[in-house]
Amino acid sequence: MLGLADECGAQTYPVKVVRIVVPVAAGGPTDILARALAQKLTEAWNQQVVVDTRPGGGSNIGFELVAKSAPDGYTLLMAQPALTVNVSLYKNLAYDPVRDFSPISLATTHPLLLLAHPSVPVRSVKELVALAKAKPGQLNIGSAGNGTSPHLAAAWFNTVAGVRITHVPYKGASLAVIDLLGGHTDLSFASPTAVITYVKDHRLRALAMTTQTRYHLLPELPTFVESGYPEFVVMGWYGLLAPAGTPRDIVARVNADTVKALATNDMKERLTALGEDPVGSTPEQFSTWIKDEVVRWAKVVKAAGAKVD
Repeated sequence: MLGLADECGAQTYPVKVVRIVVPVAAGGPTDILARALAQKLTEAWNQQVVVDTRPGGGSNIGFELVAKSAPDGYTLLMAQPALTVNVSLYKNLAYDPVRDFSPISLATTHPLLLLAHPSVPVRSVKELVALAKAKPGQLNIGSAGNGTSPHLAAAWFNTVAGVRITHVPYKGASLAVIDLLGGHTDLSFASPTAVITYVKDHRLRALAMTTQTRYHLLPELPTFVESGYPEFVVMGWYGLLAPAGTPRDIVARVNADTVKALATNDMKERLTALGEDPVGSTPEQFSTWIKDEVVRWAKVVKAAGAKVD
């Protein structure tokens, strides 16, 4: 039960600008979701909520910034899988993904698409594996950056398919997509948010989806499971966190308004059209999700031998 001070805090928060830190480059799906949510929270609170992009260091710059910020509810983080992956990839991180954050809500989940530039002469995973085995190390695959789910998916695919495709990290999904569109890279794993328009316009060729079953926005696209890799299922996600020690009443307030925003019809329609599945969870559910993801990705990193480039 909240005490009088907690109730007063919940009633008065926020009294100044709130920022949502995005740890990757502007223009990608993390940024798009953060801006959509910031607009909804601005309306709900009658107080400005701004997005602060802090790319670099495999998202560690943004993560560390929030971990070391005052736990007062005025600095939030829109996190992605790198938060739970980096602890297995980097030595001597300046933050702990479980200890140093207060989870607020899992916002959305999404699968990944394996994409090829149209100049790459493959139309299926089977054809890609054959080409990659014939040209070891000659094909490259761009990702949104070290520690992102596209990076780990690429490393894991190399392992399960027995191929050697060279990883090219970028400072965000939007930059990786730009170079793939330009033919500067051959392949990429990406969230539907970043690429579905280009797939439908045939500017990029989708080879497979990382879901267990076919995806509603691209029902004609086979899964990796169907393509002969039954264990290859990867789900990306985005979620809102605060620094550890943020008062419970403020976490509860932000959670309630975030879940409410994600449940609005216009938000659901917008996110679903981009390939995101709106979730909205309790802080406790998101905390469990993060802990489970840390364990899951540690196993993938070890199995794939993934390294920071």
